[in-house]
Amino acid sequence: MLMDLKIREMLPCDYPMLEDFIYNAIFIPSGAEAPNRNIIYNPDVFIYIDGFGCRPGDIGVVAEVDGKIIGAAWTRIISAYGHIDDETLELATSVLPRYRGLGIGTQLMEQLFVLLSKQGYKRTSLAVQQKNAAIRFYERLGYEVIDRNDEEFIMIKNLQ
Repeated sequence: MLMDLKIREMLPCDYPMLEDFIYNAIFIPSGAEAPNRNIIYNPDVFIYIDGFGCRPGDIGVVAEVDGKIIGAAWTRIISAYGHIDDETLELATSVLPRYRGLGIGTQLMEQLFVLLSKQGYKRTSLAVQQKNAAIRFYERLGYEVIDRNDEEFIMIKNLQ
């Protein structure tokens, strides 16, 4: 466990780093080559970060170690992969590869859930590829599969 880990609310000065975190959130199946970084500018991906901080529901938390941001979890009300309705926040989360498996993602998510609940939000949704082991992580946090297509599960978590 990282002794100097700090989880805090995302600030406007943190928003530019969302490009790195959305790229690191892309699921790469075992044995597959990582996509070109420019994939984040695909409209289906860029919607998760474009103009972040300007819409209701643009809420996030970051994990810092020694002043360096190593993880982020954020929500938006957008019509993207995990869209349910216009009141449900869609979640994105990412921890830099060398810091995965240390419980940082869980701490980020738990802190984000507290923040969202305090602001009156009722639930969050997400889309996750069926082959992604992160499904078990989301299930441990209380997400349930409510829909599926050939490649992805749509999951939802009630906050209140």
